[in-house]
Amino acid sequence: MGVASLVLLLLIFVISLLAPVLAGWRGIDSTNADLLARLEPPSARYWLGTDDLGRDVLQRLLEGGRVSMLVALVAAILSAVIGAVIGVVSGYVGGRLDAIIMRVTDMVIALPLLPLLIVLAAIDVRKLGIPADTAQSEMMSLYRIVVIVALTGWTGVARLVRAETLSLKARDFVRAARALGASPTRQMFRHILPNTAASLIVATTLSIGSIVLVESVLSFLGLGIQPPHASWGNMLTGAQDLVWTAPLLAVWPGLAIFLTVIAFNFLGDALQDALDPRAERR
Repeated sequence: MGVASLVLLLLIFVISLLAPVLAGWRGIDSTNADLLARLEPPSARYWLGTDDLGRDVLQRLLEGGRVSMLVALVAAILSAVIGAVIGVVSGYVGGRLDAIIMRVTDMVIALPLLPLLIVLAAIDVRKLGIPADTAQSEMMSLYRIVVIVALTGWTGVARLVRAETLSLKARDFVRAARALGASPTRQMFRHILPNTAASLIVATTLSIGSIVLVESVLSFLGLGIQPPHASWGNMLTGAQDLVWTAPLLAVWPGLAIFLTVIAFNFLGDALQDALDPRAERR
């Protein structure tokens, strides 16, 4: 299942990246509305049909996949970096600093995630001095979601890295580095943190699926990627009023989200088994 999930994710990733090439080859612009081609069934020109504005569903699905995958990957990596730094510092230093960091982590975990994300996503960045054109651009929507997810998604990685740091800092190779005069920074980032790489990879992989869901929810609520730019979430938003007359408009983005999240979860479980030296080998 892990290998099959990896193949599926690579296929989604590659096809999404090639979406502009495919659009040029087919001669289709997914942002142009054609009211004369509304809600057409799948055909030789429109492989998955068209939506209520006459836009090609397949092309918007691929472009939405590119947005969702980009947001998920960047946000997951940024969250992992923030959590890893906080966790290794907290576990290595210990004492009062460790207690304060862990209480802050517990506070972030205790916050209701979805309402917090909605509040943060609703902030008008133009009041922060950002020009209106930039604030309403697609890239600003991407940056906003990445920052929001990174600021709220580091807690699990931080607790995981802290737990491993508490164990690793008492190991002989760290004591040897300390005896040879290695600075605390070198001990943390040269000797301890690399030895948490397996757990970091697994945690990051598992978090990507959750971030795909978060991005989809925010876009579904109108707080993420804004039309006419496509994302799986805002495709579901556009399909909710047509679920009885054109159910496939909701099926395709919903199926894409489902398969992507499931595939990342299976891949994370497979990586955990492969990278855990204590796992049973058969």
